Amino acid sequence: MGRVMGIDFGLARIGVALSDPTRTLASPLTTVHEKDKGAQIRRVAALIAEHEVTQIVIGIPYQLDGVAGEMAELAEKFATKLESTVEVPIARWDERFSSVTAEDALRVADAGRRKKKRSRQEEKGRIDAAAAAVLLQEWLDGPGSRA
Repeated sequence: MGRVMGIDFGLARIGVALSDPTRTLASPLTTVHEKDKGAQIRRVAALIAEHEVTQIVIGIPYQLDGVAGEMAELAEKFATKLESTVEVPIARWDERFSSVTAEDALRVADAGRRKKKRSRQEEKGRIDAAAAAVLLQEWLDGPGSRA
């Protein structure tokens, strides 16, 4: 079956998550911080190879009314470029609320814990990776993931 990689595309950072080998559970993996689009693609391709990924899910952030805005179009361009670089199938997933869900989940997970000092960038990266895990988990739980 193989692992599935979830990608939460953003202009400043790309959140990356990975499923377990049985495709049951998604976990945050890392955040890609490269500014250069070519470097982003190379870094994600390296992660795909390193983790022997057999399926990719890229979140497309549609607007609340379901229209593909500027960010959705940029995420789609990234998906298309990645498709031309790696030989792994890529699914698109509507991820409108993944970042909000991720922030809420991290807040709950951190409740009662001593606050760890993180820079603003580290915290944003942590949220992006968690958002990738949220969208990947939604995809794993959905009917299309078993096809």
